[in-house]
Amino acid sequence: MSQTIRDNLKRMLAPQHVAFVGGRSMARALKRCAEGGYQGQMWLVNPQHDSLEGVPCVRSVAELPCGPDAVFIATNRELTLTCVAELAAVGAGGAICYASGFAETGAEGQALQQQLLEAAGDMALLGPNCYGLLDYLHSSALWPVAHGGKAVEKGVAVLTQSGNFAYNLSMSDRSLPVAYMASVGNQAQLGVAELMDVLLDEPRVTAIGLHLEGLKNVPGFARAAHKALEKGIPIIALKTGVSQIGAELALSHTSSLSGSDALYDALFDRLGVIRVSGPVSFVETLKAAACGNLPAGNSLIALACSGGDAGLIADYSERNELTLPKLDQGQVGELAQVLPTYANLVNPLDFTTAIWGDGEALNRMLDSALRTEADAAMLVLDYPAEFTGERKECDLLLDLYCKALVRHGKTGFVTSAFPELLPPHARERLHGQGVAALQGVEDGLAAWGRIAGYQLNRQALLALGESALVPLCPQALHGEGQLLNEWDSKQALKAFGLPTPNGALSTPASALKDAEKLGYPLVVKAVSAQLPHKTEAGAVALNLKDGAALGAALEKMRSSIAAYAPGVPFDQLLLEPMASPPLAELIVGIKRENDFALALVIGAGGILVELLKDSRSLLLPTTDGAIRQALLSLRSAALLQGFRGREEADLEALVAAIRAVADYACENVAHLLELDVNPLLVGAQGTTAVDALIRLGQA
Repeated sequence: MSQTIRDNLKRMLAPQHVAFVGGRSMARALKRCAEGGYQGQMWLVNPQHDSLEGVPCVRSVAELPCGPDAVFIATNRELTLTCVAELAAVGAGGAICYASGFAETGAEGQALQQQLLEAAGDMALLGPNCYGLLDYLHSSALWPVAHGGKAVEKGVAVLTQSGNFAYNLSMSDRSLPVAYMASVGNQAQLGVAELMDVLLDEPRVTAIGLHLEGLKNVPGFARAAHKALEKGIPIIALKTGVSQIGAELALSHTSSLSGSDALYDALFDRLGVIRVSGPVSFVETLKAAACGNLPAGNSLIALACSGGDAGLIADYSERNELTLPKLDQGQVGELAQVLPTYANLVNPLDFTTAIWGDGEALNRMLDSALRTEADAAMLVLDYPAEFTGERKECDLLLDLYCKALVRHGKTGFVTSAFPELLPPHARERLHGQGVAALQGVEDGLAAWGRIAGYQLNRQALLALGESALVPLCPQALHGEGQLLNEWDSKQALKAFGLPTPNGALSTPASALKDAEKLGYPLVVKAVSAQLPHKTEAGAVALNLKDGAALGAALEKMRSSIAAYAPGVPFDQLLLEPMASPPLAELIVGIKRENDFALALVIGAGGILVELLKDSRSLLLPTTDGAIRQALLSLRSAALLQGFRGREEADLEALVAAIRAVADYACENVAHLLELDVNPLLVGAQGTTAVDALIRLGQA
């Protein structure tokens, strides 16, 4: 994104004047913008009418008094092209293109979208095929239909690839404070990454929510997400379109371990992006971050007026890695003076309904409970129906709770047991005082757990250094590529520092002589790029003790290969010393996801690859610290750490061996299709790669 486009995007995100191009629906959109409180100048451009719906029309873009900061264009695609060029000529800041019929329709539409991009020049362009931009910081609604939001002082930015998702989110009864909502459409020029980068410069944006099918600009996204991590602005992602398609087309085991969705997880983990599973967790997690008052850690002092609610808090806190520190003796003594004898004086605290509506007793309870080292406070409160006349006691408790949080310098939130029993007026009151109003104790504690986890994880991620590295984004390669045989694969990796056995390339005729030089016991393998899976072909023989055993193995191998793959010549052999039994067998591989990432995959290896599917993916480039962390997060990591009295693995040597594979991949990103080292034998004194497969393609 050029600096000029960036500057123009900033104009569009804080417009002093806006224009709408189109017919009656745009006249109504302009009126909605005015009704929403927009204070700047507004124009309606229509060449055929003097006025529409009571709104006077300007006949052409050229007749506008100046280039507007932001324009919504609601014409057909051909007129959109003309309009964008005219707006660029008069110095407009940015245009939103509502029309469809561009790249989403095929080759003809793709060509039109390219023309649109060229017409825009350095003007910021959102869309085409998008619903537009809702800006509740400046009350600018560049949007074709009604919307449910309202002006805010600060709040979250939501970027989505679905206009309908944005529309429905604006209508949801969840009181999410939204600063910006953008439907990105085809992302011809401005996409998720570009918008994130500029939105992070707005101090009133407290968190960013992403609703994605996929990313178009992974390096740009990574740079923006790292910037967010440095600033402490949480990013919450709801990603759809989970797919493992394509894994079965690959030759290597690595691809079956790491589908494209696993690589999104790797990207998000590296950058501290919080991934959620659905719309409700998306909204509640954004609400937990929306006030900007994030907890320092994951401990809670929890308050409820029912033993049942306290039980739910205890269960859901544990599930979401939130801790509930014990009350100290001083707190217990003070609470015993204000609460009835049947109150259970623990955390979570059931303060009972005995003091309900008693402001003095509630304040004493709150002051005792909030005098704690816990990172945050929570209150479970369900409002009864309005007809009961009992809501004023709930309002009193909310008011006292918010004031007590300020007195004690505590971050806090409120949640209801049932989502619908925290009414809008209570949510608005809480958000106005910087207290998150979460709906449903299960969803609420899950949301708070994610935000607390983010805070605990953020500094560790920054210290690890991986988030600052821009991921490689490999382009598609043509054809199936060339498979290197095991010998050539090992030699290529050995040059980058991967330890391999001290073997010899031989032939059936000279095998016995070469074996005498190497010494027994040994392993013999057929060497052929046409036999990627040698075990199935009978092309491997292990633990051969002497020349007789080697001779017999060669005869058996010759006939097995002839039966398995007729026509494959049996002319090259690899002889290697038989390795000692390892502490563990790993697989280390490279997964290429075109236009997305090159990933290092580390997992349980040998014959357990497909059975356990115990693996971790790291996008390249990566760091030694991240490799070590990935190893120790495997379910089978105990095998590396002295399991049942065995020796501990040489982790430094293991990390160095894996780093060699990563370095080879980074150096050869232009041509590397896939790579497997399986198994990598891990010992107490070193690591050895006993098999390797590399496939290279043509750019």
